[in-house]
Amino acid sequence: MSLFLGIDTSNYTTSTAIFDSSTGTMLQQKKLLPVKEGQLGLRQSDAVFHHTQQLHLLFSELVKDIDLSELKMIGVSSKPRPADGSYMPCFTVGENTANILSSALKVPIARFSHQEGHISAALFSSKRDDLFSKDFLAFHVSGGTTEAVLAKGYESGFSLELVAKSLDLHAGQAVDRVGIMLGLSFPCGAELEKLALKNTEKIKVHPTLKGLDCCLSGVENQCKKLIDSGKSSEYVAAYCLKCIEQSLSMMTDKLLEKYGDLPLIYAGGVMSNTIIKNEFTQKYNAVFAPPAYSTDNAAGIAYLAYRKFNDVHT
Repeated sequence: MSLFLGIDTSNYTTSTAIFDSSTGTMLQQKKLLPVKEGQLGLRQSDAVFHHTQQLHLLFSELVKDIDLSELKMIGVSSKPRPADGSYMPCFTVGENTANILSSALKVPIARFSHQEGHISAALFSSKRDDLFSKDFLAFHVSGGTTEAVLAKGYESGFSLELVAKSLDLHAGQAVDRVGIMLGLSFPCGAELEKLALKNTEKIKVHPTLKGLDCCLSGVENQCKKLIDSGKSSEYVAAYCLKCIEQSLSMMTDKLLEKYGDLPLIYAGGVMSNTIIKNEFTQKYNAVFAPPAYSTDNAAGIAYLAYRKFNDVHT
């Protein structure tokens, strides 16, 4: 048996995972950070505090029936993106915990970015290991990021080049801001989708792109106008998601035109939305992760640790 631990402490969720390479089994324990009603997320200092309260409890539950003598490597998210200067204090909680475990258990540690973890989780959960040796386009769409990257896969991971992004609001921010306007609980994605599915009116949207990049700040402003004009919550929710879907679709079309017919991966919490997923699966034959692997998780990090360990020891 060979086990690989993953830790991810994002601005939304405390996450732990263990991958058993002998069985291909992934175990996860994760918990959203608590956000007060009506608020749009947490300050970094509050996120750090809540991670310190939650991480040890999740880890204890994760390993209660695990023989840690079989642990071969610890993977951890140490920053948001694989870029110089990428930093968020919340990730220091996971990294410091990983450092302590590495010293105590005498196992090596591997550092990755939160974004790499999302993409890895999508590949693992959709059984697309073949893409670790190919080029592909990956979208990471969440509350903290709306980006497309050109990924060049190699056996232990991939390099990522930023090729398109939102110039203002992230897709997940738009979802949460509109959701809060509608009286929903943060994070608002699941409740907003339920509302949108009840809408029966036709919707026309006009996405804004500048080159390959999208602009999403208008979504919030337009939804506020719709609410003020008396439009139903169901319509407003559907309008918000349609704007995001069409913006991402236009970005995808332009990227395929520029880079050719590459495989498409969609990761991040926003991409767990079934409305967007169904549209893109039909249009692009794209790869999506199941919801448990779309939202913030440590599974992708655990899997990257496994691949890195294998690459070093084979």
